[in-house]
Amino acid sequence: MNKVSQEGLLDWAGPILEGALTTLEIAVLAYAIGLLLGLVGASARLSPWAPLRGLATVYSTAVRAVPELLLIILLYYAGSQALTALTNALGLPGQVAINGFVTAVGVLAFVQGAYMTEVLRGAILAIPKGQLEAADAFGFSAWTRFHRIVIPAMLPNALPGMSNLWLILIKDTALISVIGFSELFFTIQQAAASTRAHFLFYAAAGVIYLAMTLSSTALFTRLERRVRRGQPIREEA
Repeated sequence: MNKVSQEGLLDWAGPILEGALTTLEIAVLAYAIGLLLGLVGASARLSPWAPLRGLATVYSTAVRAVPELLLIILLYYAGSQALTALTNALGLPGQVAINGFVTAVGVLAFVQGAYMTEVLRGAILAIPKGQLEAADAFGFSAWTRFHRIVIPAMLPNALPGMSNLWLILIKDTALISVIGFSELFFTIQQAAASTRAHFLFYAAAGVIYLAMTLSSTALFTRLERRVRRGQPIREEA
């Protein structure tokens, strides 16, 4: 590494750290909202009411079929135009611009919700029916049955899929760079372009993303081990 590259890396260390923290903020918020959407979507997919099942099916199927990048561009540009047209129609002058952070969290959470719907639906279907029938026999309310029976029973089956969705989400935050929002990847692009040390900065980005994913994998592994306490250990083939 030459002196110019070293100075460039030091100059950009602060902005890169800020970009990494912003990436984590986007990922955590989008994942939390996506988890809530997934719980609602999975409940709707398993609902006895056909219209609700149909609506949830359309949501999970359609969103998973459309690239996240297209959704980001649509919300950021078309959404801003639509809001501007609406406010102008209401007699409010000026233009409305959707914030890049809001766009990032909104789109990624919306997409996460669709994938999370299917992960949680499969995990709920894997719960032995006898456990749910026993809860009904004891007269549990819907909420009590949900948080005392359904969640603990479905977590061991859901966590591997939830872990994969989190890792994918961390990498998908890089798509936000197309709208010029200063998350990790956009900051790395700016640093590489200004210093011409492309290999250095893109390699640094790879190391940061790797550190995020490896630490996340370790966390999910510990969490899965915890929720599987008391269950028989399955030997891998």
